[in-house]
Amino acid sequence: MQKILLQDFMTEEHIKNALKEDIGFGDITTDYLIDEDEIITAKLNTRQDGVLCGINVAEMVFKILSKDVEVKKLYSDGDLIKKGDTLAVIKGSARAILTGERTALNYIQRMSAIATETKKYQDAIGDNKARITDTRKTTPGFRMFEKYAVATGGARLHRFNLSDCVMLKDNHIRFSGSITNAVNKIKDKLSHTHKIEVECDTIEQVKEAVLSGVDIIMLDNMDFETMKQAVKLIGNKALTEASGNVTIDTVNEIAKTGVDVISSSAIVAKAKTLDIGLDM
Repeated sequence: MQKILLQDFMTEEHIKNALKEDIGFGDITTDYLIDEDEIITAKLNTRQDGVLCGINVAEMVFKILSKDVEVKKLYSDGDLIKKGDTLAVIKGSARAILTGERTALNYIQRMSAIATETKKYQDAIGDNKARITDTRKTTPGFRMFEKYAVATGGARLHRFNLSDCVMLKDNHIRFSGSITNAVNKIKDKLSHTHKIEVECDTIEQVKEAVLSGVDIIMLDNMDFETMKQAVKLIGNKALTEASGNVTIDTVNEIAKTGVDVISSSAIVAKAKTLDIGLDM
């Protein structure tokens, strides 16, 4: 599993903003119903099988609301969980636990869903060398959590943002007139620490990309036979990435073409919320 760490200061800031959004001027249900000194014990239970992700984030939600809340975690991120498993036992301020319940669940349900969907795709690749990777089609403001969940599910990570890596897509190439023109102009200004990826739709573009000396060649929306031809042509001159029309049903056939990585937005965009609940 690719290692990625969620920095506490960034996570805490994100959670505080999420709590501000949810609580507003106060939880008028909980605050009017429950006394400040009430203590409860609750269990975080899963109602579906999947891959756990976000348990530490959920814990931080409750800790922000009350430093005295105790969270006994029974599973860790990346663990396979089964319907009926108790993931954690939470004890402390009833107000803090009930007020933070929805926010904590929003994080852990979404992150576990992505980790679960990612593992399905990676498992579907089978014994082929390819690794599944994500895209920048993420939820605005939630990218670091989605990236963390993708890595937890066993995938490689694509660039985090536009400053990570040069990616010349079709519109960049049209604007420049050719792949060669675009690459030469970029190389003249680019730091030596950054890589260049170029999106190719045809074998002719692949040939031009190889001659341009790029680091990664994306084979975009190619059929299986064309992709095999492109992989053979590229050889070890660049890393190969397949993209477009990647589904759970096609990912194995794509992997058989010999590509190094397969990028898919589906592992994030189409991940269905994992049913995890907080039970008294």
